Amino acid sequence: MASSLTTPAASTPGKVASLEDYFSVVGPSEVGEIRALANRLAGRSVKMVNSTAVGGGVAEILNRLVPLLSDVGLSCEWGVITGGNDFFEVTKAFHNALHGAPYDAPSQAFELFLSYSEQNLRHHSFDADFVVIHDPQPVALIKARNSRPPHWVWRCHIDVSNPNPLVWDFLMQFVPRYDAVLVSSPNFTRPLPISQYLFFPCIDPLSQKNQELEADFIRKTLERFSIDPKRPILTQVSRFDRLKDPVGVIQAYKLARKYKDCQLVLAGGGAADDPEGGQVLSEAREAAGDDPDIHILELPPWSALEINALQRASTIVVQKSLREGFGLTVTEALWKKKPVVASAVGGIPLQVIHKLTGVLAHSVEGTAYQIRFLLSNPSIAERLGENGHEHVRENFLITSNLKRYLLLFLTLSGGA
Repeated sequence: MASSLTTPAASTPGKVASLEDYFSVVGPSEVGEIRALANRLAGRSVKMVNSTAVGGGVAEILNRLVPLLSDVGLSCEWGVITGGNDFFEVTKAFHNALHGAPYDAPSQAFELFLSYSEQNLRHHSFDADFVVIHDPQPVALIKARNSRPPHWVWRCHIDVSNPNPLVWDFLMQFVPRYDAVLVSSPNFTRPLPISQYLFFPCIDPLSQKNQELEADFIRKTLERFSIDPKRPILTQVSRFDRLKDPVGVIQAYKLARKYKDCQLVLAGGGAADDPEGGQVLSEAREAAGDDPDIHILELPPWSALEINALQRASTIVVQKSLREGFGLTVTEALWKKKPVVASAVGGIPLQVIHKLTGVLAHSVEGTAYQIRFLLSNPSIAERLGENGHEHVRENFLITSNLKRYLLLFLTLSGGA
């Protein structure tokens, strides 16, 4: 039957790296250039604000980016807004609607959103030189902006290329009041009266989720979750979210397994700002039924090493999202030189260049076909993994993200 396990022991968080620790990854010239940019911003202050400290790609990025901004000489603070379940149910509906889903929340949802925003305005200070607000949940905090010079930026991590007009029109009372919007793909830009910048999300190659692991730890992780290391392993790592389509992954696995022996691992958890996770997890378990080769792993937020091990043990990594802002689990898999089969949605095609750094699919059947193709052609799968690793090194590492923020701050302050 499908397994549902919770990791019994928490991993100790890895130490926060200093910029010089990345010499071996990006080279001393890149590190030196970042230091030179940062010197021009010495003493400036930054405040990053989002809706959760754990769970999801935004929190993972900020967990590594904020200390690095401090390491290069800026004073950087990370604030997390609070809200009840009713608030996060509203913002989850916003999230889905901005991805293009219908919006049928109650009429008082907008008033509830504004009410919680007012509460958060009273509990946070915004006197930094640069304020970066992440995603829709805290977007209304722009109301704290006054006539002082500090610069405000809205970092939109989700795909707003085709948003529900009711929700987008509501957000438009706030978005134009920012100095700039940062998007993860050129396709996500909107007609706005302010500047828009392309900002790729990123991974930290030195974090627990991406660092090299001993083979013995990988073997023991597979043993813990009763996964057979001698048979091909398909893995999707993601929150249990309908837009990640875990049921569709199960359907694709069942089609592929008719022709090629394999196992499926669905590994993930939830986020504090996502109230739908439990229901989606139940739907995935129901779809898995009693198949002993489907391993549904509900992992706590401190499972970075276990996720790392599962990805490294995988034969193929899948990301069958229906909508996707970027998909950092794709980035993680490419960094580990894994062949990736992913949906051609959102920011994924910026990472998975079809037949060069991975393969793209558009349906359950297409996903199953690409899985079968890669299982039948291991040399091609290996080449895709090598190419994907170099693509991430050049574009999607935390050092590139840090450099982009420094250039943005210099531009906003007239110092670029």
